[in-house]
Amino acid sequence: MSVAHHHTHSRHDEVVAARVKAMEAILVEKGIIGTDAIDFMSSVYENEVGPQLGATIVARAWVDAAFRARLLADATAACAEMGVGGMQGEEMIVLENTDAVHNLVVCTLCSCYPWPVLGLPPNWYKYPAYRARAVRDPRGVMAEFGLRLPDSTEIRIWDSSAELRYWVLPRRPEGTDGLTEEQLALLVTRDSLIGVGEALRPGAADTEAEA
Repeated sequence: MSVAHHHTHSRHDEVVAARVKAMEAILVEKGIIGTDAIDFMSSVYENEVGPQLGATIVARAWVDAAFRARLLADATAACAEMGVGGMQGEEMIVLENTDAVHNLVVCTLCSCYPWPVLGLPPNWYKYPAYRARAVRDPRGVMAEFGLRLPDSTEIRIWDSSAELRYWVLPRRPEGTDGLTEEQLALLVTRDSLIGVGEALRPGAADTEAEA
């Protein structure tokens, strides 16, 4: 997860993408799947299944104390209230970040991940380097993502599995009292839902989009 690793991962991603494209071409040529079906599934995972769903749930929890309590008590049921759930999200637990405690999620054995809420896992989440270092050196990992927490903050590591998948309820940023749920959701990132980052400050979402 250093700069050198990022370069290596980029090359690896290019190779994987080329293989996927080649596999798609073979499947289409043999009539096993059509291009329309591929485009449809790509659209679903890009626009309907992804961290934007988790962001919407977090925003609701930030403004609705009763919903937040239900989310922390039974994440799977609370997500279902908002129409979010399904495969890879049958049993979920939400971990609340506070001023005193910060939660970080990893899957040390493979890459178990709450797909209905966060979409497909990012490539770095699957790499052995992240899976090992998140447990051994969580502060170092978070620092490489730009997150540096006070020494007084307790770091808790949660190991997801095929049976139980964790994700994080990040702290609500200061200065957001007047924002709507839709505006709050724009501050929630995939990284903050995993725990390697925090929610964006007001105005940072626009800056990130421009970048």
